Amino acid sequence: MNVYITSGTYEFLKNKKNEHPNEKILLMQNLDSAVLLHETTGKTLFSAPRKYEVVDGKGSLQDHGYVVMNNIPVSEEGQPVFEHQFKNRAGLIENESGFVALRILRPLNSETYVILTIWEKQADFTNWKKSASFQKAHDHGAKAAATNSSQKLFTGDAYVTQYTLVQDSEK
Repeated sequence: MNVYITSGTYEFLKNKKNEHPNEKILLMQNLDSAVLLHETTGKTLFSAPRKYEVVDGKGSLQDHGYVVMNNIPVSEEGQPVFEHQFKNRAGLIENESGFVALRILRPLNSETYVILTIWEKQADFTNWKKSASFQKAHDHGAKAAATNSSQKLFTGDAYVTQYTLVQDSEK
C-alpha cells in the first residue's frame, strides 16, 4: 500500500478530490495550507507528490477528524532500526479514546518518515499527549534511540504538522 501527499490551494485540491470519488483521498487543511492524501495500491493521481510506502498501519482512514503528522528525518543507515522500533512498539495508542487510524510511512523520494495519526477531534489528540501511554511510548523510543546511539538515526529535527479533515465536499 502506498500513500501520496500533495499540497495546493484548497479549491484546486477540493476539485481534484471530487474528480475521483471512488479513490481513498483525504482533503485536509490548517491555517497555512491544504493537503490531499491518497492511499492506494495503484498509481498516484497527483503529478508531483511526496511518495510513501505504508510500513505499518492500524484503523481505517476516514474523511473527518483531526490529523497529526510527525515528520522525522531518518538517515539511510538508520532506517531499518527506526522501522524495527515502530514495528515493535507497545501499540497503546490504538486503545486511546478518539483514536481512529495510524500509518507509519516510509519515504520513497526523501528521507523524512511520517507517523500519521487520525483522531476523532483535536481534544482526543491533546488528551493522549497527557496520558501514561504517550509517556510510555516516548520513554521506549528514547531508550531505543540511546541503545542505538552509535548509529546516527536522525539527520535533522522532527517537526509536527496538524490538520483538520474536510468532510465530503459538494460536487
